Amino acid sequence: MTKLLHPDEAYTFSRYFELKIEAKDLAKEFGYSFERKWLKLPKYTGELDCNQKTQAQIEEVLPYVSLTNETARREILVSPIMSDLIHYTKAKVRIEYAMKVTEHLQGVLDYFIKSPRFLIIAFAKGDNIDFGMTQLIAELIALDHWLEDSPQTNLIGAVTTGKIWEFATLSRTSKHIEQGLENFHFLNNFETLMRILVQSLIGEN
Repeated sequence: MTKLLHPDEAYTFSRYFELKIEAKDLAKEFGYSFERKWLKLPKYTGELDCNQKTQAQIEEVLPYVSLTNETARREILVSPIMSDLIHYTKAKVRIEYAMKVTEHLQGVLDYFIKSPRFLIIAFAKGDNIDFGMTQLIAELIALDHWLEDSPQTNLIGAVTTGKIWEFATLSRTSKHIEQGLENFHFLNNFETLMRILVQSLIGEN
């Protein structure tokens, strides 16, 4: 079987995005099974007291800001969500967090969040969410190895263009990855998105 990765080369998370490797092929390369399915992720059912205000603030500034580059989308669309997640969960958020497990599993995590579970959010460069998902899969696999002694049995991650969000999960016991078929527009599905993100951080293992 032809290997995707050269054993003597170093690969970063962002390089997997650039190489345009299919998510399922990358998962298989590292010995994980993979499927795409409707995840139907659990949602937080408590009060989210900032949702309406945050969404209104984003909608107010959108007519005046060009979102043609990654920095603008991060600042205008993603940063308010990070602030609200901290408010709701008291999460510890690390932005551009460096992680190295092996020469094939290393790089910078766009957003690395813990409270008390781990959540990875990968920012898809150039609005390419499909290969952003490939990068996220690499990051989830790296996190699985990095958390060798952690009791957390399931990992969750999200990839976003700023406007669109998609999710993936990794079962540490079965080494099985599931890519969600659902996608969430940050304004049309703002409350649903926030409830999934909050529950991802506070839910049981």
